[in-house]
Amino acid sequence: MADLDLSAPVAQLAADLVNIPSVSGDESAIADAVERALRQCSHLSVTRDGDAIVARTETGASERVIIAGHLDTVPIKDNVPGRFDDDGATLWGRGSVDMKAGVAVMLSLAAQVQHPSRDVTWVFYDHEEVEATKNGLGRMVRHHPDLLDGDFAVLCEPTSAAIEGGCNGTVRVEVTVPGKAAHSARAWKGINAIHGLAPLLTVLAAYRPATVTVDGLDYREGLNAVGVRGGIAGNVIPDAATVTINYRFAPDKSLEEAKAHVTAVVRAALPGDHTMVWTDESAACRPGLDAPLAQSFATAVRAAGGGEPRAKEGWTDVSRFGDMGIPAVNYGPGNPELAHADDEHCPVADIHACRAGMEAWLTAPPEM
Repeated sequence: MADLDLSAPVAQLAADLVNIPSVSGDESAIADAVERALRQCSHLSVTRDGDAIVARTETGASERVIIAGHLDTVPIKDNVPGRFDDDGATLWGRGSVDMKAGVAVMLSLAAQVQHPSRDVTWVFYDHEEVEATKNGLGRMVRHHPDLLDGDFAVLCEPTSAAIEGGCNGTVRVEVTVPGKAAHSARAWKGINAIHGLAPLLTVLAAYRPATVTVDGLDYREGLNAVGVRGGIAGNVIPDAATVTINYRFAPDKSLEEAKAHVTAVVRAALPGDHTMVWTDESAACRPGLDAPLAQSFATAVRAAGGGEPRAKEGWTDVSRFGDMGIPAVNYGPGNPELAHADDEHCPVADIHACRAGMEAWLTAPPEM
């Protein structure tokens, strides 16, 4: 049975979390440890749903902020237990970046900031690294929406200790064109479906994605073929071929608008017979940096050396807060480009900077 000391130095707490294996679907041990530790904090009310835990302050403050992070990791690859460099400057191990260093910041502050100037809802959830239908934050939204009511949200995803506002949305669609099967020795008797994809692939190759400014942040879009399949044998003209397209779109667009754009591109390239099947769709989230709480958070992060906010190019669970009408940003220790890498590692300086920035914000007067 693993136990967590929430009074330990925050980098050591991060290492202790790394040392509790928590691959998606196997989060019970870490969820148990987090729950036990939080229930020792008399200033917090604690609720558990599956392997997700919500801990809330109830001071009666006029503002409530949500600070969230996931407990699971991608599969381990000889990188648990974790370790520090000899000089203690870097924490290595699965989850050190994505996102146990961020969770350590959350737990340290949840325990030690007992009288925040804003009420805080701390959310620790499961199943982030797998399909969206299993996502623990989504389950909490469905089961306990009242516990997730708030004015502003921070998701402690790795951002190298800088604010990354909102997120791009994403949709995937499978476009299939028909052909006519024939022996490849008599190809003229068939219609090659793979060749039929050529006009669409040409359009996608030449596509120039937009950069869209939303709330002062620049979001780069992308429309790409990410998979092609077709054919059943090396001597058969294929009678069907499919290309999978992924569109990453800026938060100025709704899901419906994003899908309409992709549909228009496909139909212009393939005016003839084809089918489209949408296989994945997740809304974008506006950063909401004009919200007073977002501005006060950015001020605190700047003071801690975090620099200016930038756009989150990928999709994250801030989108779930956006769906609830809650402005949300990403902010956490570690380089996101090292997430899921075999050599995943996080600078200890990032962990300290994030803790300092968030503590300054949570304890500052609301008018900051």
